[in-house]
Amino acid sequence: MAKKLYIKTYGCQMNVYDTVRMTDVLAPLGYETTDRPDGADMVILNTCHIREKASEKVFSELGQLRKLRDRRESEGGDRMLIGVAGCVAQAEGEEILRRAKHVDMVFGPQTYHRLPEMVAEALGNTSGRGISDTDFPVESKFDFLPEESQAHGSSAFLSVQEGCDKFCTFCVVPYTRGAEFSRPVTAIVDEARRLVANGSREITLLGQNVNGFHGEGPDGKSWRLGRLLRELAEVDGIERLRYITSHPNDMDDELIQTHRDLSELMPYLHLPIQSGSDRILEMMNRKHTGDDYRRVIGKLRDACPELALSSDFIIGFPGETDQDFADTLRLVTDINYAQAYSFKYSPRPGTPAAGIDAQVPEDVKSKRLAMLQELLNAQQISFNQSMVGKTLSVLVERKGREEGQLGGRSPYMQSVFIQAPERLMGQIVDVRIETARPNSLTGSVVTGDFGVLDAHNGDDAITAMEARI
Repeated sequence: MAKKLYIKTYGCQMNVYDTVRMTDVLAPLGYETTDRPDGADMVILNTCHIREKASEKVFSELGQLRKLRDRRESEGGDRMLIGVAGCVAQAEGEEILRRAKHVDMVFGPQTYHRLPEMVAEALGNTSGRGISDTDFPVESKFDFLPEESQAHGSSAFLSVQEGCDKFCTFCVVPYTRGAEFSRPVTAIVDEARRLVANGSREITLLGQNVNGFHGEGPDGKSWRLGRLLRELAEVDGIERLRYITSHPNDMDDELIQTHRDLSELMPYLHLPIQSGSDRILEMMNRKHTGDDYRRVIGKLRDACPELALSSDFIIGFPGETDQDFADTLRLVTDINYAQAYSFKYSPRPGTPAAGIDAQVPEDVKSKRLAMLQELLNAQQISFNQSMVGKTLSVLVERKGREEGQLGGRSPYMQSVFIQAPERLMGQIVDVRIETARPNSLTGSVVTGDFGVLDAHNGDDAITAMEARI
Protein backbone atom coordinates (compact mmCIF):
# COMPACT_ATOMS: atom_id res chain seq x y z
CA MET A 1 0.00 0.00 0.00
CA ALA A 2 1.27 3.47 -0.86
CA LYS A 3 2.59 5.67 1.93
CA LYS A 4 1.18 9.18 2.31
CA LEU A 5 3.35 12.30 2.08
CA TYR A 6 2.23 15.77 3.15
CA ILE A 7 4.46 18.78 2.45
CA LYS A 8 3.50 22.24 3.69
CA THR A 9 5.20 24.92 1.61
CA TYR A 10 6.03 28.40 2.85
CA GLY A 11 7.35 31.36 0.91
CA CYS A 12 8.64 31.82 -2.60
CA GLN A 13 8.17 30.04 -5.91
CA MET A 14 11.56 28.40 -5.44
CA ASN A 15 10.14 26.59 -2.42
CA VAL A 16 7.14 25.52 -4.50
CA TYR A 17 9.55 24.07 -7.07
CA ASP A 18 11.56 22.35 -4.32
CA THR A 19 8.40 20.79 -2.90
CA VAL A 20 7.49 19.29 -6.27
CA ARG A 21 11.01 17.90 -6.69
CA MET A 22 10.95 16.42 -3.18
CA THR A 23 7.83 14.49 -4.13
CA ASP A 24 9.71 13.23 -7.20
CA VAL A 25 12.63 12.10 -5.01
CA LEU A 26 10.33 10.26 -2.59
CA ALA A 27 8.05 8.67 -5.20
CA PRO A 28 10.37 5.65 -5.77
CA LEU A 29 10.10 4.95 -2.03
CA GLY A 30 6.35 4.52 -2.42
CA TYR A 31 5.20 7.94 -1.16
CA GLU A 32 2.15 9.58 -2.70
CA THR A 33 1.10 13.12 -1.84
CA THR A 34 -1.92 13.96 0.27
CA ASP A 35 -3.46 17.36 0.97
CA ARG A 36 -3.77 16.88 4.76
CA PRO A 37 -1.28 15.96 7.49
CA ASP A 38 -3.86 13.70 9.17
CA GLY A 39 -3.00 10.14 8.28
CA ALA A 40 0.28 11.06 6.56
CA ASP A 41 3.25 8.73 7.00
CA MET A 42 5.65 11.62 6.45
CA VAL A 43 5.17 15.35 6.99
CA ILE A 44 7.71 17.91 5.75
CA LEU A 45 7.60 21.62 6.47
CA ASN A 46 9.36 23.35 3.57
CA THR A 47 10.21 26.64 5.25
CA CYS A 48 11.05 30.21 4.29
CA HIS A 49 13.17 32.61 6.37
CA ILE A 50 12.16 35.84 4.64
CA ARG A 51 8.96 36.79 6.44
CA GLU A 52 8.71 38.11 9.99
CA LYS A 53 8.60 35.55 12.81
CA ALA A 54 9.30 32.70 10.37
CA SER A 55 10.96 30.53 13.02
CA GLU A 56 8.15 30.99 15.54
CA LYS A 57 5.60 29.88 12.95
CA VAL A 58 7.63 26.75 12.25
CA PHE A 59 7.86 25.83 15.94
CA SER A 60 4.12 26.41 16.35
CA GLU A 61 3.42 24.07 13.43
CA LEU A 62 5.80 21.48 14.85
CA GLY A 63 3.86 21.55 18.12
CA GLN A 64 0.66 20.68 16.27
CA LEU A 65 2.40 17.91 14.36
CA ARG A 66 3.65 16.38 17.59
CA LYS A 67 0.05 16.07 18.80
CA LEU A 68 -0.91 14.41 15.51
CA ARG A 69 1.95 11.94 15.76
CA ASP A 70 1.25 11.12 19.42
CA ARG A 71 -2.42 10.47 18.64
CA ARG A 72 -1.49 8.28 15.68
CA GLU A 73 0.86 6.18 17.79
CA SER A 74 -1.64 5.91 20.66
CA GLU A 75 -4.15 4.47 18.18
CA GLY A 76 -1.65 1.84 17.06
CA GLY A 77 -0.74 3.51 13.79
CA ASP A 78 2.63 3.40 12.07
CA ARG A 79 5.25 5.97 12.92
CA MET A 80 4.90 9.41 11.30
CA LEU A 81 8.22 10.86 10.12
CA ILE A 82 8.52 14.63 10.60
CA GLY A 83 11.01 16.71 8.61
CA VAL A 84 11.90 20.38 8.37
CA ALA A 85 13.34 21.57 5.07
CA GLY A 86 14.18 24.88 3.44
CA CYS A 87 15.76 28.09 4.65
CA VAL A 88 14.73 28.00 8.34
CA ALA A 89 16.16 24.48 8.49
CA GLN A 90 19.39 25.69 6.92
CA ALA A 91 19.72 28.66 9.26
CA GLU A 92 18.49 27.12 12.49
CA GLY A 93 18.88 23.36 12.15
CA GLU A 94 20.53 22.75 15.51
CA GLU A 95 18.02 24.94 17.31
CA ILE A 96 15.15 22.98 15.73
CA LEU A 97 16.60 19.68 16.90
CA ARG A 98 17.18 21.11 20.38
CA ARG A 99 13.70 22.57 20.83
CA ALA A 100 11.66 20.00 18.90
CA LYS A 101 13.06 16.60 19.78
CA HIS A 102 10.25 14.85 17.88
CA VAL A 103 11.66 16.10 14.56
CA ASP A 104 13.28 13.24 12.62
CA MET A 105 15.05 15.13 9.83
CA VAL A 106 16.35 18.65 9.28
CA PHE A 107 17.80 19.42 5.85
CA GLY A 108 18.58 22.49 3.80
CA PRO A 109 17.45 23.46 0.30
CA GLN A 110 20.64 22.09 -1.29
CA THR A 111 20.44 18.59 0.19
CA TYR A 112 16.95 17.26 -0.46
CA HIS A 113 18.30 15.03 -3.23
CA ARG A 114 19.66 12.95 -0.33
CA LEU A 115 16.18 12.34 1.09
CA PRO A 116 16.11 8.57 0.40
CA GLU A 117 19.24 8.10 2.50
CA MET A 118 17.91 10.42 5.21
CA VAL A 119 14.60 8.56 5.38
CA ALA A 120 16.36 5.20 5.75
CA GLU A 121 18.59 6.61 8.49
CA ALA A 122 15.65 8.24 10.29
CA LEU A 123 13.61 5.03 10.26
CA GLY A 124 16.48 3.16 11.87
CA ASN A 125 17.53 5.94 14.23
CA THR A 126 17.42 4.98 17.93
CA SER A 127 19.56 7.81 19.29
CA GLY A 128 16.61 9.97 20.33
CA ARG A 129 17.96 12.87 18.26
CA GLY A 130 16.92 13.76 14.73
CA ILE A 131 19.39 13.72 11.87
CA SER A 132 20.67 16.92 10.26
CA ASP A 133 21.98 17.59 6.75
CA THR A 134 22.51 21.31 6.32
CA ASP A 135 26.01 21.40 4.83
CA PHE A 136 26.44 22.92 1.40
CA PRO A 137 27.40 19.88 -0.70
CA VAL A 138 30.17 19.97 -3.28
CA GLU A 139 27.88 18.30 -5.82
CA SER A 140 24.87 20.03 -7.36
CA LYS A 141 21.55 18.56 -6.26
CA PHE A 142 20.31 18.89 -9.85
CA ASP A 143 22.80 16.20 -10.92
CA PHE A 144 21.07 13.70 -8.63
CA LEU A 145 17.38 14.53 -8.96
CA PRO A 146 15.19 12.04 -10.84
CA GLU A 147 13.09 12.99 -13.82
CA GLU A 148 9.73 14.51 -12.97
CA SER A 149 7.27 11.82 -11.93
CA GLN A 150 4.07 13.82 -12.21
CA ALA A 151 2.25 16.33 -14.37
CA HIS A 152 2.95 19.92 -13.37
CA GLY A 153 -0.11 21.52 -14.93
CA SER A 154 -0.38 23.99 -17.77
CA SER A 155 1.98 26.38 -15.96
CA ALA A 156 5.20 25.12 -14.38
CA PHE A 157 8.27 26.39 -12.52
CA LEU A 158 11.77 25.53 -13.67
CA SER A 159 14.75 26.32 -11.43
CA VAL A 160 17.72 27.59 -13.46
CA GLN A 161 19.78 29.41 -10.83
CA GLU A 162 20.14 29.29 -7.06
CA GLY A 163 21.90 31.25 -4.37
CA CYS A 164 23.03 34.86 -4.32
CA ASP A 165 26.34 36.71 -4.11
CA LYS A 166 24.85 40.17 -3.60
CA PHE A 167 24.82 40.14 0.23
CA CYS A 168 22.15 42.79 0.76
CA THR A 169 22.40 43.68 4.43
CA PHE A 170 18.78 42.74 5.22
CA CYS A 171 18.76 39.36 3.48
CA VAL A 172 19.45 35.80 4.67
CA VAL A 173 19.48 34.18 1.21
CA PRO A 174 23.30 34.06 0.76
CA TYR A 175 23.51 32.25 4.10
CA THR A 176 20.65 29.81 3.54
CA ARG A 177 20.87 29.14 -0.21
CA GLY A 178 24.62 29.62 -0.65
CA ALA A 179 26.68 31.10 -3.47
CA GLU A 180 25.25 31.64 -6.93
CA PHE A 181 25.04 28.51 -9.06
CA SER A 182 23.65 28.28 -12.60
CA ARG A 183 22.55 25.03 -14.20
CA PRO A 184 23.87 23.97 -17.62
CA VAL A 185 21.69 25.08 -20.52
CA THR A 186 21.27 21.54 -21.90
CA ALA A 187 19.89 20.27 -18.57
CA ILE A 188 17.43 23.17 -18.42
CA VAL A 189 16.19 22.64 -21.98
CA ASP A 190 15.79 18.91 -21.36
CA GLU A 191 13.68 19.59 -18.27
CA ALA A 192 11.62 22.14 -20.20
CA ARG A 193 10.87 19.52 -22.86
CA ARG A 194 9.71 17.09 -20.18
CA LEU A 195 7.45 19.75 -18.66
CA VAL A 196 5.89 20.41 -22.07
CA ALA A 197 5.39 16.67 -22.58
CA ASN A 198 3.51 16.64 -19.26
CA GLY A 199 1.17 19.40 -20.43
CA SER A 200 2.88 22.67 -19.51
CA ARG A 201 2.42 25.57 -21.90
CA GLU A 202 3.88 28.31 -19.70
CA ILE A 203 7.23 28.01 -17.91
CA THR A 204 8.54 30.39 -15.26
CA LEU A 205 12.30 30.33 -14.76
CA LEU A 206 13.29 30.60 -11.11
CA GLY A 207 16.34 31.86 -9.27
CA GLN A 208 17.18 33.92 -6.23
CA ASN A 209 19.00 36.17 -8.71
CA VAL A 210 17.68 34.70 -11.93
CA ASN A 211 18.98 37.38 -14.29
CA GLY A 212 22.47 36.72 -12.93
CA PHE A 213 22.25 33.38 -14.75
CA HIS A 214 25.56 32.30 -16.30
CA GLY A 215 25.15 28.61 -17.12
CA GLU A 216 27.33 26.69 -19.51
CA GLY A 217 25.87 26.55 -23.00
CA PRO A 218 26.12 23.63 -25.44
CA ASP A 219 28.97 25.52 -27.11
CA GLY A 220 30.99 25.41 -23.89
CA LYS A 221 30.61 29.16 -23.33
CA SER A 222 28.79 30.94 -20.53
CA TRP A 223 25.25 31.93 -21.51
CA ARG A 224 23.30 34.74 -19.92
CA LEU A 225 19.56 34.71 -19.27
CA GLY A 226 18.58 36.46 -22.51
CA ARG A 227 20.23 33.78 -24.63
CA LEU A 228 18.71 31.01 -22.50
CA LEU A 229 15.23 32.49 -22.99
CA ARG A 230 15.71 32.57 -26.75
CA GLU A 231 16.80 28.91 -26.69
CA LEU A 232 13.75 27.90 -24.65
CA ALA A 233 11.42 29.78 -26.98
CA GLU A 234 12.51 27.34 -29.70
CA VAL A 235 11.18 24.36 -27.71
CA ASP A 236 8.03 23.14 -29.45
CA GLY A 237 5.02 23.58 -27.17
CA ILE A 238 6.32 26.43 -25.00
CA GLU A 239 3.95 29.33 -25.59
CA ARG A 240 4.76 31.54 -22.61
CA LEU A 241 7.95 32.32 -20.69
CA ARG A 242 8.50 34.29 -17.48
CA TYR A 243 11.35 34.67 -14.98
CA ILE A 244 11.65 35.71 -11.35
CA THR A 245 13.37 37.21 -9.25
CA SER A 246 15.79 39.73 -10.73
CA HIS A 247 18.32 42.31 -9.59
CA PRO A 248 18.55 45.70 -11.36
CA ASN A 249 22.33 45.42 -11.77
CA ASP A 250 22.02 42.23 -13.82
CA MET A 251 19.45 43.57 -16.28
CA ASP A 252 21.90 43.62 -19.22
CA ASP A 253 21.24 44.89 -22.74
CA GLU A 254 20.90 41.37 -24.18
CA LEU A 255 18.10 40.57 -21.73
CA ILE A 256 16.40 43.91 -22.33
CA GLN A 257 16.41 43.28 -26.09
CA THR A 258 14.93 39.85 -25.48
CA HIS A 259 11.88 41.64 -24.08
CA ARG A 260 11.65 43.46 -27.41
CA ASP A 261 12.16 40.45 -29.68
CA LEU A 262 10.60 37.43 -28.01
CA SER A 263 6.81 37.14 -28.27
CA GLU A 264 6.86 34.13 -25.91
CA LEU A 265 8.33 36.29 -23.12
CA MET A 266 5.39 37.80 -21.24
CA PRO A 267 5.37 41.62 -20.89
CA TYR A 268 5.52 41.53 -17.10
CA LEU A 269 8.64 41.89 -14.95
CA HIS A 270 9.20 41.71 -11.20
CA LEU A 271 12.25 43.90 -10.56
CA PRO A 272 12.71 44.69 -6.84
CA ILE A 273 14.35 47.92 -5.72
CA GLN A 274 13.42 47.87 -1.97
CA SER A 275 13.75 51.66 -1.45
CA GLY A 276 13.76 54.87 -3.46
CA SER A 277 16.36 56.54 -1.22
CA ASP A 278 19.98 56.43 -2.38
CA ARG A 279 21.16 56.63 1.22
CA ILE A 280 19.08 53.63 2.25
CA LEU A 281 20.03 51.70 -0.90
CA GLU A 282 23.68 52.19 0.03
CA MET A 283 23.01 50.97 3.59
CA MET A 284 21.25 47.95 2.07
CA ASN A 285 24.34 47.24 -0.08
CA ARG A 286 22.21 47.24 -3.20
CA LYS A 287 25.05 48.74 -5.28
CA HIS A 288 22.76 50.94 -7.39
CA THR A 289 20.92 54.24 -7.00
CA GLY A 290 17.32 55.20 -7.62
CA ASP A 291 18.31 56.87 -10.89
CA ASP A 292 20.21 53.74 -11.98
CA TYR A 293 16.96 51.85 -11.52
CA ARG A 294 14.99 54.50 -13.42
CA ARG A 295 17.44 54.23 -16.35
CA VAL A 296 17.02 50.43 -16.48
CA ILE A 297 13.24 50.84 -16.49
CA GLY A 298 13.53 53.43 -19.26
CA LYS A 299 15.51 51.00 -21.44
CA LEU A 300 13.00 48.23 -20.77
CA ARG A 301 10.04 50.40 -21.69
CA ASP A 302 11.78 51.60 -24.84
CA ALA A 303 12.29 47.97 -25.84
CA CYS A 304 8.81 46.81 -24.79
CA PRO A 305 6.34 49.70 -24.38
CA GLU A 306 3.56 47.41 -23.09
CA LEU A 307 5.74 46.09 -20.25
CA ALA A 308 4.11 46.08 -16.80
CA LEU A 309 6.25 46.20 -13.68
CA SER A 310 6.18 44.84 -10.17
CA SER A 311 8.59 45.41 -7.30
CA ASP A 312 9.37 44.84 -3.61
CA PHE A 313 9.66 47.58 -0.97
CA ILE A 314 11.00 47.40 2.56
CA ILE A 315 9.66 50.19 4.77
CA GLY A 316 11.33 51.29 8.00
CA PHE A 317 14.82 50.01 7.24
CA PRO A 318 17.14 51.06 10.11
CA GLY A 319 17.89 54.76 9.89
CA GLU A 320 15.11 55.55 7.39
CA THR A 321 14.07 59.21 7.73
CA ASP A 322 11.00 61.06 6.51
CA GLN A 323 13.06 62.26 3.54
CA ASP A 324 14.16 58.71 2.69
CA PHE A 325 10.54 57.61 2.74
CA ALA A 326 9.55 60.60 0.58
CA ASP A 327 12.18 59.48 -1.95
CA THR A 328 10.53 56.07 -2.08
CA LEU A 329 7.10 57.61 -2.71
CA ARG A 330 8.59 59.75 -5.48
CA LEU A 331 10.17 56.71 -7.18
CA VAL A 332 6.89 54.77 -7.00
CA THR A 333 5.11 57.75 -8.58
CA ASP A 334 7.77 57.97 -11.31
CA ILE A 335 7.69 54.27 -12.23
CA ASN A 336 3.94 53.56 -11.86
CA TYR A 337 3.66 49.88 -10.96
CA ALA A 338 1.03 47.36 -12.02
CA GLN A 339 1.59 45.48 -8.78
CA ALA A 340 4.02 45.54 -5.85
CA TYR A 341 4.79 43.89 -2.53
CA SER A 342 5.61 46.03 0.47
CA PHE A 343 6.61 45.08 4.01
CA LYS A 344 7.79 46.57 7.26
CA TYR A 345 11.44 45.86 7.96
CA SER A 346 12.09 43.19 10.56
CA PRO A 347 15.58 42.09 11.61
CA ARG A 348 16.90 38.72 10.44
CA PRO A 349 19.39 37.14 12.86
CA GLY A 350 22.90 37.08 11.46
CA THR A 351 22.36 39.82 8.88
CA PRO A 352 24.33 43.09 9.09
CA ALA A 353 21.20 45.26 9.21
CA ALA A 354 20.03 43.51 12.39
CA GLY A 355 22.96 45.09 14.26
CA ILE A 356 22.22 48.69 13.25
CA ASP A 357 21.19 50.74 16.29
CA ALA A 358 18.89 53.21 14.51
CA GLN A 359 15.81 50.96 14.34
CA VAL A 360 12.65 52.79 13.23
CA PRO A 361 9.75 52.73 15.75
CA GLU A 362 6.94 50.31 14.87
CA ASP A 363 4.26 53.01 14.79
CA VAL A 364 6.31 55.01 12.29
CA LYS A 365 6.80 51.93 10.12
CA SER A 366 3.08 51.22 10.19
CA LYS A 367 2.15 54.76 9.21
CA ARG A 368 4.64 54.85 6.33
CA LEU A 369 3.61 51.41 5.09
CA ALA A 370 -0.05 52.45 5.02
CA MET A 371 0.82 55.53 2.95
CA LEU A 372 2.91 53.52 0.50
CA GLN A 373 0.30 50.81 0.10
CA GLU A 374 -2.40 53.39 -0.56
CA LEU A 375 -0.32 54.71 -3.47
CA LEU A 376 0.57 51.23 -4.77
CA ASN A 377 -3.04 50.04 -4.53
CA ALA A 378 -4.23 53.08 -6.48
CA GLN A 379 -1.69 52.30 -9.22
CA GLN A 380 -2.76 48.65 -9.36
CA ILE A 381 -6.45 49.57 -9.59
CA SER A 382 -5.71 52.07 -12.34
CA PHE A 383 -3.71 49.48 -14.28
CA ASN A 384 -6.48 46.90 -13.98
CA GLN A 385 -9.11 49.42 -15.08
CA SER A 386 -7.01 50.24 -18.16
CA MET A 387 -7.62 46.65 -19.32
CA VAL A 388 -11.41 47.08 -19.63
CA GLY A 389 -12.40 46.86 -23.30
CA LYS A 390 -9.13 45.18 -24.30
CA THR A 391 -8.69 41.60 -25.42
CA LEU A 392 -6.07 39.65 -23.47
CA SER A 393 -4.74 36.14 -23.96
CA VAL A 394 -5.49 34.11 -20.84
CA LEU A 395 -4.03 30.75 -19.84
CA VAL A 396 -6.97 28.95 -18.21
CA GLU A 397 -5.69 27.05 -15.16
CA ARG A 398 -8.39 26.41 -12.56
CA LYS A 399 -12.04 26.43 -11.61
CA GLY A 400 -13.51 29.60 -10.18
CA ARG A 401 -15.72 29.88 -7.12
CA GLU A 402 -18.93 30.35 -9.08
CA GLU A 403 -20.77 27.69 -11.04
CA GLY A 404 -19.38 27.39 -14.57
CA GLN A 405 -16.54 29.81 -13.83
CA LEU A 406 -12.91 29.26 -14.83
CA GLY A 407 -9.86 31.27 -13.83
CA GLY A 408 -6.55 31.98 -15.46
CA ARG A 409 -3.71 34.46 -15.80
CA SER A 410 -3.26 37.33 -18.22
CA PRO A 411 0.15 38.15 -19.70
CA TYR A 412 0.43 40.67 -16.85
CA MET A 413 -0.13 38.06 -14.11
CA GLN A 414 -3.65 39.31 -13.36
CA SER A 415 -6.27 36.79 -12.30
CA VAL A 416 -8.95 36.66 -15.01
CA PHE A 417 -12.32 34.92 -14.56
CA ILE A 418 -14.60 33.76 -17.37
CA GLN A 419 -17.79 31.73 -17.80
CA ALA A 420 -16.79 28.81 -20.01
CA PRO A 421 -16.89 24.99 -20.25
CA GLU A 422 -14.26 23.01 -18.35
CA ARG A 423 -12.73 21.61 -21.52
CA LEU A 424 -10.99 24.96 -21.98
CA MET A 425 -8.83 24.14 -18.96
CA GLY A 426 -5.17 24.31 -19.96
CA GLN A 427 -5.91 26.32 -23.13
CA ILE A 428 -4.81 29.84 -23.97
CA VAL A 429 -7.87 31.81 -25.04
CA ASP A 430 -8.61 35.40 -26.00
CA VAL A 431 -10.76 37.17 -23.43
CA ARG A 432 -12.45 40.54 -23.81
CA ILE A 433 -12.18 42.26 -20.43
CA GLU A 434 -15.46 43.65 -19.15
CA THR A 435 -14.90 44.52 -15.49
CA ALA A 436 -11.89 45.28 -13.31
CA ARG A 437 -11.54 44.77 -9.58
CA PRO A 438 -8.56 45.64 -7.38
CA ASN A 439 -7.15 42.11 -7.63
CA SER A 440 -8.82 40.51 -10.64
CA LEU A 441 -10.52 40.96 -14.01
CA THR A 442 -13.60 39.35 -15.53
CA GLY A 443 -14.47 38.97 -19.18
CA SER A 444 -15.86 36.81 -21.96
CA VAL A 445 -14.10 34.45 -24.33
CA VAL A 446 -13.69 35.86 -27.83
CA THR A 447 -14.56 33.22 -30.44
CA GLY A 448 -13.53 34.82 -33.71
CA ASP A 449 -16.38 34.95 -36.19
CA PHE A 450 -18.78 33.96 -33.41
CA GLY A 451 -17.98 37.08 -31.38
CA VAL A 452 -18.12 36.78 -27.59
CA LEU A 453 -19.06 33.48 -25.98
CA ASP A 454 -22.51 33.21 -24.46
CA ALA A 455 -21.79 31.17 -21.35
CA HIS A 456 -25.20 29.46 -21.52
CA ASN A 457 -25.30 28.67 -25.24
CA GLY A 458 -21.81 28.76 -26.62
CA ASP A 459 -20.72 25.18 -27.31
CA ASP A 460 -20.70 25.58 -31.09
CA ALA A 461 -18.57 28.71 -30.80
CA ILE A 462 -16.18 27.03 -28.38
CA THR A 463 -15.85 23.99 -30.65
CA ALA A 464 -15.00 26.23 -33.59
CA MET A 465 -12.53 28.19 -31.49
CA GLU A 466 -10.84 25.01 -30.22
CA ALA A 467 -10.34 23.88 -33.79
CA ARG A 468 -8.15 26.93 -34.34
CA ILE A 469 -6.10 26.52 -31.13
